[in-house]
Formats: sequence, C-alpha cells, structure tokens
Amino acid sequence: MTTSRLCDLPTSYIKGVGPALEKRLLSIGITSIQDLCFHLPIRYEDKTKITKINELQPNKKSQIQGEITNCQIQFGRRRALVCTLNDKSGHLTIKFFHFNATQKSSLSIGAKVRCYGDIRFGRTGPEIFHPEYKILKALTEEGLPKTLSPIYPITEGLQQNRLKTIIKDAVNLLEDAQPLEDYLPVELNAALGLADLTKAISQIHRPRPSSLRTYENNDFTSGTKRLAFEELLAHRISMRQSRNEFNKRVAPQFPKQNSLLKNFIYSLPFKLTNCQTKVIKEINDDLTRPYPMLRLLQGDVGSGKTIVAAAASLRAIGAGFQVALMAPTELLAEQHHMAFEKWFRTLDIKVGCLSAKTKGKSRENLVKAISDGTCRFISGTHALFQEKVHYHKLGLIIVDEQHRFGVHQRLALKNKALRMKISPHQLMMTATPIPRTLAMSAYANLDNSVINELPPGRTPVKTAVIPDARREEIIERINAACTNNQQAYWVCTLIEESDVLQAEAAQATAEKLSKLLPKITVGLLHGRMKPAEKLKIMEQFKTNDIQLLVATTVIEVGVDVPNASLMIIENSERLGLAQLHQLRGRVGRGAIDSYCLLLYHAPLSVNGRQRLAVLRETNDGFLIAEKDLELRGAGQVLGTQQTGSTNFRIADLNRDSDLLEIARDSEKIIFRDYPESIQPLIERWIGGKKDYAQV
Repeated sequence: MTTSRLCDLPTSYIKGVGPALEKRLLSIGITSIQDLCFHLPIRYEDKTKITKINELQPNKKSQIQGEITNCQIQFGRRRALVCTLNDKSGHLTIKFFHFNATQKSSLSIGAKVRCYGDIRFGRTGPEIFHPEYKILKALTEEGLPKTLSPIYPITEGLQQNRLKTIIKDAVNLLEDAQPLEDYLPVELNAALGLADLTKAISQIHRPRPSSLRTYENNDFTSGTKRLAFEELLAHRISMRQSRNEFNKRVAPQFPKQNSLLKNFIYSLPFKLTNCQTKVIKEINDDLTRPYPMLRLLQGDVGSGKTIVAAAASLRAIGAGFQVALMAPTELLAEQHHMAFEKWFRTLDIKVGCLSAKTKGKSRENLVKAISDGTCRFISGTHALFQEKVHYHKLGLIIVDEQHRFGVHQRLALKNKALRMKISPHQLMMTATPIPRTLAMSAYANLDNSVINELPPGRTPVKTAVIPDARREEIIERINAACTNNQQAYWVCTLIEESDVLQAEAAQATAEKLSKLLPKITVGLLHGRMKPAEKLKIMEQFKTNDIQLLVATTVIEVGVDVPNASLMIIENSERLGLAQLHQLRGRVGRGAIDSYCLLLYHAPLSVNGRQRLAVLRETNDGFLIAEKDLELRGAGQVLGTQQTGSTNFRIADLNRDSDLLEIARDSEKIIFRDYPESIQPLIERWIGGKKDYAQV
C-alpha cells in the first residue's frame, strides 16, 4: 500500500467504526484516516500527575487521588450524593447531583479513588462537582498517562472518549506503517526548519507534559509550528486559486470616460481628500477590466467612504448598469438612500430603497422599477436578494459593513446577476479597520484600498472612562452642552442580544432623563421602531428639534449629525473595542470640540480596564483593531456570521503572525514550482469552503 493512499482509506478501516459511527463522523466532515489525523484538539487536560489536596488552586482543573472517608445522600434544594476524599494532606468534597445506585455503591467508605475536575472552594474547603473518576485497587501513581489528554470537537451522538480511541488508532497507523504524504516541498521544509509531518501530527495529538506551559503561553512547539504554517499556507493557496478562477469570469467593462462622474465630482461643495482621489482611481482602474472587481475599502469612521461608493456607482450607471448597495440595518439603508437621492437628483438618476418594511403598492412599484431597469441605484437590506427581486442589469454590488453579513448572504446577492451570464463587480466597505493579520488571511483574496485621512474640519474626539456612580455629573454636563446649542447621544447597551430588552432599557432611560432635564427635548431611537418613526426622529435630531437622543446601538453606523458633540455610552465594558470606536465616530463630525464618555459599572475586570484604556488613549481605528484582535481573538473580531471564512483548526493569528508573510512568499513558490501540491493542500485543510473566497 503506497503512502499516497492514506487519505483515501475510509474511517471504517479503523476497528470498531461501523456504519452508524461512520455517519456521525461524516457529520463533522471526517471521511478518511487522514481526516481523523487532522481533526485536531481544541485544548488539553493534564492527567499525568497527582496534585495533593493541600496544594489545590481554585478554578484550575486538577487530578487528585485518595480514600473515601464519608459518603451520603444529602437532601436540600437539590438531592445530591456527597463524598469526602482524604489524601492525608487534606480533604476534598465531591458532589454528584445526578447519580445512580452503582455510583453510590462504588464510592463507599474505604474506596480508593482517582478523580479529575474543576476545583472550587466552598464552605468546607476544596470541592469538585461531577468529576471524572475511577476506582483504584491501591493508592499508587501507576497507570498515569505519559502525555496530555486531548479534547476534540464533537457532535451529538459522538462521545469524546470514543473519538479519542478512534483518533489514537489512526495516529498509531501513521506511526507504524502508513505515514501521511507531505505536500510541502522538501527544500521548503528544510529552509524553514519545519518538523516532519508525521511527528508533528503525533506531537499535536499526544504532547508531553512539558508542552503544557508552551500551549498555555501560546509559544510554539515544533509540531504546532509545522501544522500552523501548513494551514495558513493552504488558506493562502485556496484564496489565490479562487481569485484566479474568479478572474476568468466575464464582467462588464465600464468606459474610462464618464460625464456623470465628472459632473458629480465638480458639483461637490468640498474638495476630495488625497486618499479619496487615490482610492477612486484604484476602483476606476478595476472597473475597466474584463474580469470582476473584488475590492475591500477600509476607512475609519467619518473618512468619506460613501462618496467613493457614489463615484463607483456612477461609473456603472453611466455604462447602463444598475447598482445595489446592501446595508446591515434599515436605518443605514435609509441614510444611504437619502444621501444618494440628494446627490443623484440633479443627474436624473432614479434611486430606490428596499427593505423588509417596504410594503404594498410601494414595494410592488419598486420591484417593477428594479426589474425593468428604471431604478438605477437601489439601497437596501437583506431584501435585495429575495427570490422575487429581479434586476434588469446588475453591474456593481456594494456591501457596507460587510462583516455584518454572512458569506451566504453576500453570495446570494452576487448570484442575482448570473442570469445575464456576467459577474458583477463587488466593492466591500467597512468602517471597522481590518487588523493586518486578518487582512493577510481572511481577506487575502481581496484587493485592498484604505482611506486613512479624515476630511478637513473633523476634530479628534476626547474620550474619558468614568464609573456610572458619577451619573449626576454626566447629566450636568449634558445640560451644559445642550443649553449651549450643542447636541448629545446617550447609548444604552445590555448583555443580552435582545432588541426587546434593549428597547425597554432605552425607553426607561429616556423617561428618566426627560424628568432630570426638563428644559431639553429628549428623543428615543431603537431597533423595534418602524422605519418611518426612526427617520422622523433622526430628522428632528439633525434639525436640532431634539437635543438629546437616547438610543440603542442602532446608531452605530450611518448617522451623521455634525452638531452632536457629546456621547455617553452606558455599560461600555460590555462592548467590543471596534463597536465602541464605531459609536464614538458619531461625534466629532464637525468643528466643535467633541467628547465621548465611557460609563462602566465597577469593579472593572483587568481585561475591561485594558480595553477601555485603549479607547481613551487613541482615535486610530487601525491601532484599535489590532488591539481588539489581540484581546478578543480572530473569531470574535470577524463575527459569528462569517461561517466558512477563517475558522482555523490550529493556526492562531496572534501567535502565528510572523508565519503569515512566510506563508505568502511560500504560496508563490507552490504556484510557480509545485502546482501538483495545490489541490491536496486545499482538500486537507479547506475542504468545501472555497466558494467563500468569491465574496
């Protein structure tokens, strides 16, 4: 049997894997022996040593052994089996709220037990709830494992211990007779000093106890480095291959000369910044090519991305095509609609807005105008890719705050143009700057444009971190600002992701502030209001008929009121840095000195203190994004909706950042000299997620 066939051997090759278990393994993407070997642990447990009871530390998993000196059923709010374990250095309480007669019998007085679990300290000292345990014949350290115990991702019906046994057998097969085929060139392995692939797999599945410190500190072991590098390289290769295939698609070529765009820029009451001019040129160059643009436009809050989007739209409209701009909220979609309608009115371009709240005859007329092509620019929410919405000639898609959409949603909108047998150009926009490491991995398939220059007249926002016990001082500050003809936001947040609860919190806060500030008009804005109500409130705030706007995080994007100079964010310790920075961006949009007050409820955790300090010290969105990645990790920064984008099995973008550039350079070598390794690497690490690189 040749080494290249290991990836083809089915899981049923392992003893004990029958049809039912094979089906469960398939449900988590495991079909072969190779898949078992690359189903990597998510963490480890150290069961290689025994800890004395008098040396136990709270909130730390530990293994203890001793003799049962007491065991009884206690009755209270919950019936429990409570045992006392003694190891001569002290005693430990073991509690089971779910138990059976066999457990009660086996844990009788005098039984010798080894147990493992989370240590907590109660009234009687250290205790463990529902530990793993086994009965011993004698209190010796025999039978302790020599390696750390891996914990694997599992699914319903697939037990952790069963999966451990199967993977152990697969790894044994590797070591004994059937090593994995290494798709990395020998000279690349040698140049980078990478570990042998089979050794790396063995080390990852059963690392020595000395490796535990290394894993906790996010340092490298040779096996970690080897597999992390290969995974990052496979993602780079997959991204590049998808982009190469994407570039073979036919897209509309827009003429270089465009009178609509020229007239629009000439009519603006301000001069574009150097960054805006540069980015517009980059986009214009893309739009003249016969293959689709796939560009990410990053720009800090208030940097003027919408003008760039308008310029790109006019290139498409001037060439006879339609533009769809998708926004994550109805409020933002409406804001875009109003801005583009104002800009495009003099150019005789029909603009529409489609969302779930567009009903009846209005919806019917708009859907017809989209279908027959009379509506040239359409902003909207998820409604833009509904089944009954058909475009006449969709040539450009713009996705605002693209990280707020799942990849399936972006694919659905892109596919609306396929009936014309063309691929639309795509422009993704975000006011949440992408950390460099994410840009080199999750967004490696996109061309990248950055606006890092604010328009003239914008003032840096001063930020203070204040305990909510000083609420009265804050209210006095609002009173002073609003009586001085300025305006303010008060943002309400909750731990629960619930529109209902957030709306209730905002409503209660608005009522309190109205009583405390009787001479100031207080408005209320939240996600459960009807679109017409939201627009009315925002219009009143813009015209200064409302001086203080109490709102949920619905105002995070798209709200532009230059006279607003003060923002209070309640429970700021509960929000991510990127979201706080976005909210702060609603003030400082004019020439007035502006302030953002981050209220927190004491005591602050160490992590909370670090995060809020970052906001206080800098207004640089790119620096904040890097810190957000460092503190929260890639999964949180990307968002839970980014299924299929970058869910790494072993690579860690913070720990492995120095491998990203090596992976980028190695990707070029693979494509140039070793094309036969491309598909096997993609299949090993990416599987069926390639299509996600096309949005």
